[in-house]
Amino acid sequence: MSDLRDLYQEVILDHNKRPRNFRVIDPASHHAEGFNPLCGDRIAVFVDVVDGVIRDLSFQGQGCAISTASASLMTEALKGHPVSDLDALFDKFHELVTSDGPTPPGLGKLAVLAGVRDYPSRVKCATLAWHALKAALEHRADPVATE
Repeated sequence: MSDLRDLYQEVILDHNKRPRNFRVIDPASHHAEGFNPLCGDRIAVFVDVVDGVIRDLSFQGQGCAISTASASLMTEALKGHPVSDLDALFDKFHELVTSDGPTPPGLGKLAVLAGVRDYPSRVKCATLAWHALKAALEHRADPVATE
């Protein structure tokens, strides 16, 4: 189990140091911002949706290693998925980081964030990008907050 935890930490550190899709999509069909007052994380999510499919997804901002890695992994995992899949994927991801049950199937690399469940105050860091993405797709103008 220690080897698996070490691998998870390596993936999180890698995505924190070299976040994937850390850029602005211009023009983006959807955009939203999120803020986690507990940790100070700030994120902006940019989405390009074509015919109901997430064609491109990116983010920018500043945050802790968990929020940055989560946003990076989210962008990789959701590109090419229909927008209609988002709620089910969000629910699986939320279950992953909040419950003690087995890892829900179909999360791929996102499963590395399972350790967040051991630190309840970090759940908001891990889910910030997801909440911002949902806000973007719902065209919400006000920044989402985790509080």
